[in-house]
Amino acid sequence: MSGTFAPAPGAAPFWRQVGAQARMEARLMLRNGEQLLLAVVIPVIVLIGGVEGAKHVTLHISHRPIDEFAPGVLALAIMSTAFTSLAIATGFERRYGVIKRLGSSPLPRSGLLLGKVGALLLVELFQVIVVGVVAFALGWEPTTDPGTVAGFVLAIVLGTAAFGSLGLLMAGALRAEATLAAANLVYLLLMAAGAVVLPTSSYGAWGDVARWLPSGALGNAMRAAFLHAHVDAASLLVLAGWAILGTLLTARTFRWE
Repeated sequence: MSGTFAPAPGAAPFWRQVGAQARMEARLMLRNGEQLLLAVVIPVIVLIGGVEGAKHVTLHISHRPIDEFAPGVLALAIMSTAFTSLAIATGFERRYGVIKRLGSSPLPRSGLLLGKVGALLLVELFQVIVVGVVAFALGWEPTTDPGTVAGFVLAIVLGTAAFGSLGLLMAGALRAEATLAAANLVYLLLMAAGAVVLPTSSYGAWGDVARWLPSGALGNAMRAAFLHAHVDAASLLVLAGWAILGTLLTARTFRWE
């Protein structure tokens, strides 16, 4: 009888800790007005504005505007969360000592990083739903072949890995204020000239360069999946290369405080 109420101290199982961390990180991202603007509002505005603007401006595209813009805006949404939002949030977590304090918790560093990845995937799922609903309302008719699903999933996974590693690289090497400015500047440059929303063919000679950027590779992979039910292996390899490079540099330069 005495053993019935004996205490059993100990940390929760590793994956339960990671799940709790991921849910907390996702809630914090979506509660922040600036993060919500980057994650949802800007992509939706770009989608609606692009489709409506295409009625008055001639674009060098080979499909209906909504069919070209929807995959590109999904890629933009991934870039918004995995790069800009992650970089800014992590930069200020370093500044205020949040990461340092989490380092002393039962959650190991690997769990903290997995929690951040899980949070990104949760937010991206929300983004896909919102952007998808708006795109369908505008008349989007994507293919639903197995190649579409495979290309879409691989693009999200490798795109998140590439942009996430680059976001952590920036957040771990710069001060919080510098990270805020640099992340937003890079985001605007890639959105305008990174071939993420529109195909590389729309950029003339610059398109040959943009296809090697993570933004261009992610946009091309998304469009290949939804327009042609095709897995764009070349673009996925570019994303994998950026993910490996970003991870190696982050491991060497990231400062926890």
